[in-house]
Amino acid sequence: MPATALDSAIFRDIFSTEAMRRVFSDERRVEFYLEFEAALARAQARLGIIPAEAAREIERTCRIESIDFARLKQQTERIGYPVLPVVQQIVERCADGLGEWCHWGATTQDITDTATVMQVREALDLVEKDIAAISASLADLARRYRDTPMAGRSNLQQAVPITFGFKAASLLAAMQRHRARLAELRRRVLVGEFAGAAGTLSSLGKDGLKVQAELMSELGLGQPEIAWHTVRDRIAEVGCFLGLVTGTLGKLSMDVKLLMQTEVAEVFEPFHEARGSSSTMPQKRNPISCLYIHSTAALVRQNAAALMEAAVADHERSTGPWEIEWIALPEIFLLASGCLAQSRDLVAGLQIDEARMRANLDLTQGMIVSEAVMMGLGPKLGRQRAHDLVYDVCRKVASSGRPLADLLAEEAEIARHATRAELDRLTDPAGYLGLAGEMVDRVLAIEDKLK
Repeated sequence: MPATALDSAIFRDIFSTEAMRRVFSDERRVEFYLEFEAALARAQARLGIIPAEAAREIERTCRIESIDFARLKQQTERIGYPVLPVVQQIVERCADGLGEWCHWGATTQDITDTATVMQVREALDLVEKDIAAISASLADLARRYRDTPMAGRSNLQQAVPITFGFKAASLLAAMQRHRARLAELRRRVLVGEFAGAAGTLSSLGKDGLKVQAELMSELGLGQPEIAWHTVRDRIAEVGCFLGLVTGTLGKLSMDVKLLMQTEVAEVFEPFHEARGSSSTMPQKRNPISCLYIHSTAALVRQNAAALMEAAVADHERSTGPWEIEWIALPEIFLLASGCLAQSRDLVAGLQIDEARMRANLDLTQGMIVSEAVMMGLGPKLGRQRAHDLVYDVCRKVASSGRPLADLLAEEAEIARHATRAELDRLTDPAGYLGLAGEMVDRVLAIEDKLK
């Protein structure tokens, strides 16, 4: 009976995705165990360590159809780990006692860790596709709205104008950094484990490293420079990476939620019939994807902290910290997949109200560009004097509701140094966008190279 949001028939495709659940399913994990055992047998047969006929028989038997999952559950509960029960079933199914060569020189954690790395490899491919899709949508938004002015906000107050393309490009630049991180971490993380009981490969003597190299070649994984049974930075790095990715998506969701507020109404989630509706207030159009992005991103970070705890392991084989990963790592990937899927759909269909953005720029009667006025008058009046004069005028705007340009023009000291046309230009939000456009172009140029 499903008991959590991640396996609930109702909620699971909101908080995760079917593709990611498949990667971390019991069946896929056992398939990776079997792939490891078959590859180990082939590698050892090539090196003359086990008979070739044994390798062929082991490989023939290492099929998911060979595994009795009900029995595997029962044996795992009794033994404490699923690898030995899997090996036992392989041995029993091999003909002529050839199964006794299965798992030769290996230990439970070798198979478990390598299977985990194989899951991570497959899962990161899914993550990469979602990041690429989100990046493409952000690039489209950045390009389309490169010069669309809107209010930049600081402490939830209007600050100075930016463009919506600038906001989209800022997020796109973060996604580009995540893609670079992913490319870099694969080399460090996608490394298998085959080291024996305490990590020294003592059971295979002088052939240990040869077997290790052949095995990793078979599996398409990096060969470790030394055993990492209780040095868990590889697994922790993956969790931290996904914490960073989902943190960026959480920031995206936060901005969209705030921009959807009735009083702001500049950006909206994609519209679907009845999505975000209220049971009591017919007018409501609540954010939905943003809420799930926020919640999944938060939980990814909490689980990443659990991986930090798992890294504090004892001696050469640990007594408990390792098992934390069995729970936390799949949950991180499942939650991240839900966060990425919701973000992908959100960004692809984001609705932008340019007219409302312009109207909100005018809410403060020009005060949003008071910095522009101060900087424009600074060379003539001195920066501090210009600041004080503009500050006083802004207080009059706030109390009277009159346009900033009008009150500036009435200030004699200011009028001596700036014409009304100059003041109108200085108080136009669309004229104070800095180098937003050029910065957008720089990010888009990077994106074009990544395609």
